[in-house]
Amino acid sequence: MQITRSSIDTVKGPADWFTGDVYIDPVAAAPEPSRVSAALVHFMPGARTHWHRHPLGQTVFVTEGVGLCQRRGGPVEIIRPGDRVLFEAGEEHWHGAAPNRLMVHLAINEGDADHDVVHWLTPVTDEEYAAAPATG
Repeated sequence: MQITRSSIDTVKGPADWFTGDVYIDPVAAAPEPSRVSAALVHFMPGARTHWHRHPLGQTVFVTEGVGLCQRRGGPVEIIRPGDRVLFEAGEEHWHGAAPNRLMVHLAINEGDADHDVVHWLTPVTDEEYAAAPATG
């Protein structure tokens, strides 16, 4: 057993990965042979990831607020606390907060010596983001 006391500061999400204000708290980064990492990601209203893909897939678990997500070519979906979203390996997608609500999710990723955790692509345009259904 290993206990790691919280000593890592919350970091602001970089502008080349996100649109808007996003804050990241690392949760897990187990040493090899584990391939799993996890982070708690806080999206302020309207904030979102850029389009991206994960070679080994990604699961996000919404813990707070109301969010949006979309896979390339699919509809924008509303996600709420308790919802779990699996993005398949290599599937281009984005996720973030609704325009009027913050959203927090736990992002669970895999990576190894042969696979990066994520490949960042282009920003989600305002038009793509605006295609979301009303979150009322």
